[in-house]
Amino acid sequence: MSDPHAMNESPRSAYIHVPFCTHRCGYCNFTVIAGRDDLTAAYLEAIEKELQQLDQPHEVDTLFLGGGTPTHLSPPELERLLSLATTWFPLAEGAELSVEANPIDITPEKVAVLQSAGVTRVSLGVQSFQRDKLKLLERDHDRAQIEAAAKLLLPRIPNLSFDLIFAAPGETLAQWEDDLQSAIQLGIAHISTYGLTFEKGTTFWNRLHHDQLHEVDEELQREMYLAGIDRLTGAGFEHYEVSNFARPEHESRHNMQYWLGKRYFAAGPGASRHVGMIRETNHRSTTAYIRRMHQGSSPVAEHEELTSQMKAREQLVFGLRMLAGIHIPTFKEDTGMTPWELCGTEIDQFLAIELLDYSYERLRLTREGLLLADTICVELI
Repeated sequence: MSDPHAMNESPRSAYIHVPFCTHRCGYCNFTVIAGRDDLTAAYLEAIEKELQQLDQPHEVDTLFLGGGTPTHLSPPELERLLSLATTWFPLAEGAELSVEANPIDITPEKVAVLQSAGVTRVSLGVQSFQRDKLKLLERDHDRAQIEAAAKLLLPRIPNLSFDLIFAAPGETLAQWEDDLQSAIQLGIAHISTYGLTFEKGTTFWNRLHHDQLHEVDEELQREMYLAGIDRLTGAGFEHYEVSNFARPEHESRHNMQYWLGKRYFAAGPGASRHVGMIRETNHRSTTAYIRRMHQGSSPVAEHEELTSQMKAREQLVFGLRMLAGIHIPTFKEDTGMTPWELCGTEIDQFLAIELLDYSYERLRLTREGLLLADTICVELI
């Protein structure tokens, strides 16, 4: 029997989406609005109005400001957003407060704002150290600016994470290994590695289908992913999720809540929340979101009531993304069912071809399974 109390208890995590960017990169399909700094004041008012709909503050163990680029805001705006966030989502003792940032935004003044607001973790959108790759990815920083940002942040907020992209068109394995080594040498606590994807609706998708860009072949993508695992684990990082590597005790506690199937609050354009058995997503358009909040309307664009089985399937596929996999007794206690009761035929097929492993009451991806994690999860959902 699943625990009904767990389904109704207040979430212990919250996410706030900040859509602003200097420029929308060609591969980006997130909820972003570029070159509209004239909207930041109205956005902050809208966020305040949405948070006021909570009626009362909710203490959290993890709070994450993502985007977009939260640090694109001016220091006073960033200070106000952090104040609003921590007023409505006060931090429990020892809580994690994460903020996404771009290297060019990291100034002494903004670092001081982050530090004084209690930020404990910064996730920096580095993507690469290579000049030509950064240009291709339409990023607006260089190696020197990455190193300068790290130098400013590490003494003050030492829990620093880098996002890195591999398999950019024309990239070689040696260039990717140089990116990995450059990140390792800076002494950061966490690295996320993502293979470049061409999402429909992005300019990269259009360029791919007009033969202006070419995907890296699958075998090289495989080599790059495995090189990331080997280089980073060899340097003392723990590979704890398909795309994520951490120094001991420096996992992203916020993202762990998603992978563990926990509930979470959310605010901002395009933000998704999961409270009880309800999942809602706000309007993706920043202007529509602002307009609706100022009119006193609901920001919600999508509302879904989850069944116990839907929730259990989600918990299964998210849990499998973690290298520790799924502890079957705990999964049954949480959901009231076993993975085999949900999709036993598919699980047994993946076990037979050694993409999944079942031992010591844990179901997990094998090394080969990690390479096909997205495909496996689609089959199981």
